[in-house]
Amino acid sequence: MRNKVRIIGGEWRSRIITFPDGADLRPTPDRIRETVFNWLGQDLSGKTCLDLFAGSGAMGFEAASRGAAQVLMVELDPEVLKALKANSQKLGATQVQLMAMDALKFMDSDRQRFDVIFLDPPYRLGLLPELLALLPPHLTEDGLVYVEDDNFLGSGEDWLVWRKGQAGKVYYQLLKSAKNG
Repeated sequence: MRNKVRIIGGEWRSRIITFPDGADLRPTPDRIRETVFNWLGQDLSGKTCLDLFAGSGAMGFEAASRGAAQVLMVELDPEVLKALKANSQKLGATQVQLMAMDALKFMDSDRQRFDVIFLDPPYRLGLLPELLALLPPHLTEDGLVYVEDDNFLGSGEDWLVWRKGQAGKVYYQLLKSAKNG
């Protein structure tokens, strides 16, 4: 596999993870990951994280590297899952669990709550509104949702934009539930 990304912080800082080619695989760039983890705090000890549409696994492995107690990566593509498993084994990432499942079906079937949810679905599918509607029962009271898209979402009835940024044509935001403001 020639595609690779570097973990930028924590226990596995500077370690490389690899991933297969894919039209919808866009690993979150180093600069954005650094900003997001500055927002979240460098130490995620004890936190539970969900990486929906895990793809390269960059966000999930970054969270695990920074001490997250549990990182659940949900990914449907078998080749991508194979790479995630290999990377997890290479890193000794015992706190990382992989789930081979469609993200929407996972949201309907699972009732676990998470402190941080990473949400970066393929832009072309336009799934963000549907996914955001399904997320509230999956968040802890102070939970945050990281969203990456080719459009800026903005605050709405259900979500408040806590932090936001833009890099080129990519908009990234940390959202809080409007109920927990």
